Amino acid sequence: MNAPAPGRPPARTHIAVRSFADLKPLRRALAQAAAEAAERERLRAEAERRERAERQLFAHSVGPVQPLKGLQARHWHAAEPPEPVPVQRQLDEARVLRESISDEFDVTTLLDVDDQLSFRRPGMGLDVTRKLRSGAWSIQRHLDLHGLRTDEAREALGEFIRLAHRTGLRCVRVVHGKGLGSPGRTPVLKGRVQRWLVQKKEVLAFVQARPLDGGAGALVVLLQPGRQRNLPGNRPG
Repeated sequence: MNAPAPGRPPARTHIAVRSFADLKPLRRALAQAAAEAAERERLRAEAERRERAERQLFAHSVGPVQPLKGLQARHWHAAEPPEPVPVQRQLDEARVLRESISDEFDVTTLLDVDDQLSFRRPGMGLDVTRKLRSGAWSIQRHLDLHGLRTDEAREALGEFIRLAHRTGLRCVRVVHGKGLGSPGRTPVLKGRVQRWLVQKKEVLAFVQARPLDGGAGALVVLLQPGRQRNLPGNRPG
């Protein structure tokens, strides 16, 4: 890697998602949160049923009663409401985990016709891809898809892009490989990764990485601004 230019914040430490198994902790966390929410709801319903049963038992035991005159009406205090459960967020995250990016999407008409087949959204100028190629954007995270099956790679990429955008990252690298170990020495994931990235609304543009960043075996991706802004390394120097 080249040393960062004076006055330019250093790139963040790369944290690679090298295996589909790296997504398992998130699934476990979502499953645990859903189970805890269901358990709280069960306990609340059980407490309500027990309270109704106790009232009915008391009324049956004492029989008919007459209210005492001259006493103020009794005021029942509302029970403290249970802790709110972020159900919608859990549903959204579960939906994203199941999202399916189409392999039938025709990406050829959207790629710039050059020797590297770069991509930029309509309205994005040529300077965007030029700056990506020159390394003006610091690569803040990267995803390595080596060794993953197609379905695993598709889901890993979708999750990686979503989380990167959600945490405010702007520039990431996706390593799909050069296909040197594939039958016919043809890159299996390269075209698929391009097709998948074009379908992600968070993606503004991508280009083939510089040789020192992986060359033909990787893509540098520019993302839409996320929730966190003005993070170190988020803007080109």
